[in-house]
Amino acid sequence: MDQSGDVRTGETSEPGEPGLAPAPAPGETSARTPGPKVRRTEAEWRALLSPERFAILREAATEPPWSGRYVRRGADGIYTCGGCGARLFQSDDQFEAHCGWPSFTRPEDTAAVELVEDRSHGMVRTEVRCAACGSHLGHVFDDGPEPTGQRWCINSLAIDLQGEAAS
Repeated sequence: MDQSGDVRTGETSEPGEPGLAPAPAPGETSARTPGPKVRRTEAEWRALLSPERFAILREAATEPPWSGRYVRRGADGIYTCGGCGARLFQSDDQFEAHCGWPSFTRPEDTAAVELVEDRSHGMVRTEVRCAACGSHLGHVFDDGPEPTGQRWCINSLAIDLQGEAAS
């Protein structure tokens, strides 16, 4: 199969693969369309991510409640995937859910996330994954505030806040 990609980041796109948007030109980003699929080996992910981030993003672990950096809404900005940097959530859509994890009313763009049925732990939930790299982000529940009625419950270690003041 013919692939083109960026050797430095491991990003590749396959011509004709459904659901993939063309990559933006160098220096450009798009909030409306996700970039190319990111493909890395397990060894590459382990080298790139801390052990804690690897467990959450690649093995669908969950950080302990109230332990995350972004549990409480703080600085304004865009939350990106901790694995690949794809844009996921806006700080304007974050709210205090008092559940122990950062919560949002919606993703910045529904095409930026994938929803997968999760039947682990003896319950049925909807898992949220990054559409660009397939990393586990958290879960979405139908108990959030208006305007969506949804609570996108996301692990702090799965995201980075871009635009945050240096601490």
